[in-house]
Amino acid sequence: MASLVENLITVLNKQYAEYENLLELSCRKTTIIVEGDLEKLQQITDEEQRVVGIVNHYEAQRAEVMKDIANVINKDVETLKLIDLANMLVQRPEEQKALTEIHDKLKSVALRMKRVNEQNKELLENSLEMIAFDLTLIQSMRKAPETANYNRGAYNTGTTMGSFAGSFDTKQ
Repeated sequence: MASLVENLITVLNKQYAEYENLLELSCRKTTIIVEGDLEKLQQITDEEQRVVGIVNHYEAQRAEVMKDIANVINKDVETLKLIDLANMLVQRPEEQKALTEIHDKLKSVALRMKRVNEQNKELLENSLEMIAFDLTLIQSMRKAPETANYNRGAYNTGTTMGSFAGSFDTKQ
C-alpha cells in the first residue's frame, strides 16, 4: 500500500507540473488573443494540445494507481476521492500531508485555469462579434441605395445605383 501511495503522489506531482504548464500557456494565449495574432494563436494552441496529451497520459496512470489502491483497501474506485484517501492515512502523517498538499495544489491550479479559460472564451466571443459586425458593415456598404424611379404604372422599378452586391468584374 505504501508504494502505491508513493506512486500516486509521484504521478499527481507530474500531473500538477503539466497543469502549471497548461495554465502558463493559457495566460500567454490571453495576450495573443488581444493582439489578434492568428499565427501565434495557432502555435500556442498546438503546444496546448501537446501538453494536454501529457496530462491525459498522467491521468490514465493516476486512474490505474487509484484502482489498485481501491482494490487493496476494498473500496469502490468510483467513489474513492483523493481527500478521502488522505484522511485514511492517519497512521502515515507524511503521506497524508503529501496527498493533502497535492490535492490543494491541483484544486488551486484547476480554479485558476477555469478563470483564465473563461476570460479567453469571453475575449474570443467578443472578437467573433466584432468580425460579424465588420462583415455586416462591409456588406451594407457594398449595397447601393435604390433609386426613386417609377414605371408607367406608378410602381417603383427598384433599380440600384452603382455596383450590385455580389457582382464581380472579371475584366479588371
